Amino acid sequence: MKVSDFDFDLPESAIAQVPAEPRDAARMLVHDIELDRTEHRQVRELAALLDPRDLLVVNDTRVRRARLVGRRRSGGAVELLLLERRADGVWRALARPAGKLRADEHVELESGQLGARMLERGPDGGQWFVDVVCPSGERASDTDLERVGRAPLPPYIRRPRGVDADLERDRESYQTVFASELGAVAAPTAGLHFTPPLLDRLAARGIERASVTLHVGEGTFKPVTVEEVAEHVMHTEHLCVGEATVAAVARCRERGGRVVAVGTTSARALESAVDAHGELQAGARDTRLFLVPGSRLQVVDVLLTNFHLPRSTLLMLVSAFAGRERILRLYREALEQGYRFYSYGDAMLLKGRRR
Repeated sequence: MKVSDFDFDLPESAIAQVPAEPRDAARMLVHDIELDRTEHRQVRELAALLDPRDLLVVNDTRVRRARLVGRRRSGGAVELLLLERRADGVWRALARPAGKLRADEHVELESGQLGARMLERGPDGGQWFVDVVCPSGERASDTDLERVGRAPLPPYIRRPRGVDADLERDRESYQTVFASELGAVAAPTAGLHFTPPLLDRLAARGIERASVTLHVGEGTFKPVTVEEVAEHVMHTEHLCVGEATVAAVARCRERGGRVVAVGTTSARALESAVDAHGELQAGARDTRLFLVPGSRLQVVDVLLTNFHLPRSTLLMLVSAFAGRERILRLYREALEQGYRFYSYGDAMLLKGRRR
């Protein structure tokens, strides 16, 4: 397969800049794979579209407020996206403008609420290793970053530079209602559609819910740059599948229900936790699982997902679940019907066969 096999034309006007209000008012393209039948509904109707025997699996990762903006002493603007903290407390960060920064340079962040010392350029040209500190000189804690930092919105969601009007709104809207485990640099976007009333409707219908944790990494932003799909090196992400979730999947199977993965990250976590015998195993691990057409999903029966970027690994994963030609056909239909794409956009419910 070639990466170009997963390309499609997307007008910029179809890229959502703000979420639906309320979140579960987002539109939802519902497709039955076995019957090849499509309906157009809303996310708030999800409970009625699932069976009480089904199991909903969500990703409970919490997005760090990892985006920090500031100024150099020369007056130039600086932006950091904190990616990963080493054992010694130093952060690996994406920096702009990476090429102009200098080792040992001090940068003021968020109007002096934090500061950063640039230590050394990272292996990737756009990355730096930085020490983030409070005005007192102490290293900034997670609490400090959560208080001061901004939501790490993807680059296709545009906000005016220097304007903080959307700062508080994005801090809330770029986080799922079940986020609890801090560590992601991007949101598991299918989960953004859920609201407390929707969760109440699902519970009232008797639909069980379980969680996995997969900390979405910076690889989710990176384009696939090779020509052949098989040559792509998948990024690593950390995940945890608990004993309670393994038991919930077993109960779901026993009662004849379907495992409904909320988002590609939940699907990737579940499929990464399957052993050589096809059994789901609890535990924490790193994964580089790359699901493409021809890959067999062994746990997930139904997938709730957003509409993804052309030529992306996420589009390839969805195509592994439902078939490339079918997905591209459904994407064309979604565009014709005015669906909104990407992180703050609408949803697609792909219903597979009952096992």
